[in-house]
Amino acid sequence: MSTPNVVPNLDLSLVPTWRHGYRLQFEPAQDAYVLLYPEGMIKLNESASIIGQQIDGQASVSDIIEKVSAMFGDVPEIKQDIVEYMLVAQREHWIDLL
Repeated sequence: MSTPNVVPNLDLSLVPTWRHGYRLQFEPAQDAYVLLYPEGMIKLNESASIIGQQIDGQASVSDIIEKVSAMFGDVPEIKQDIVEYMLVAQREHWIDLL
């Protein structure tokens, strides 16, 4: 995890899109959102689920930050958390950033 209040570099105009074969859905048996992919499933925590639900191939990272901030108010960590989520998801090959 990065140093508090230091947002890693990421072009916020990039648009995240789920990679081919990856799908976010609510799984009643898990009582949580999961990321399904050919080799398995990842159960997401609540904050990752909220961010993941905003990935629609249309909204930029900046748009997603605005949407999530509107849900939770002015929480300083939101931007950092979303940027870190995008970087991890890209590194794990869940998403492409276009």
